[in-house]
Amino acid sequence: MLPSLDELKSSLEQLLPGVSMAVEGGSLVVPPKDVTAVCRCLKDTDRFRLDYVANLTAVDYPPERIEVVYHLCSMAHKHGPVTLRVKLDRLNPVVDSVTPIWRAAEFQEREVYDLFGVRFAGHPDLRRILMWEGFEGHPMRKDYVPEDQNVL
Repeated sequence: MLPSLDELKSSLEQLLPGVSMAVEGGSLVVPPKDVTAVCRCLKDTDRFRLDYVANLTAVDYPPERIEVVYHLCSMAHKHGPVTLRVKLDRLNPVVDSVTPIWRAAEFQEREVYDLFGVRFAGHPDLRRILMWEGFEGHPMRKDYVPEDQNVL
């Protein structure tokens, strides 16, 4: 059985010295510099075995931040999801890719890059997936304004 978020936070902070997280609104808030270490620990520690990234998305909170949100599940232990959030600077949203940890994150990170402009350092093929290469902007950002709103 998966521990509570407070117990999970305490366990992770013991397993990963120097990593400090917070519990906010039913999720663990992880600093951007620690996301790969936390994710690797959640996947590889047999007690958790969160071996599946069910969803990876983002939320735009203008003007200051974008949050990348991860929903992690265990297929082996049949528990989850655990929600992780990473708060990024909206002007330069960069976080390490979790694709080396969960291959299923590859297209989801590309989608977040395409629609929100978050760059995933170390991603094997970070390019647009829904919009064409010459498309300007990121349409899921709340300040995005289409060029021609009367196109239809």
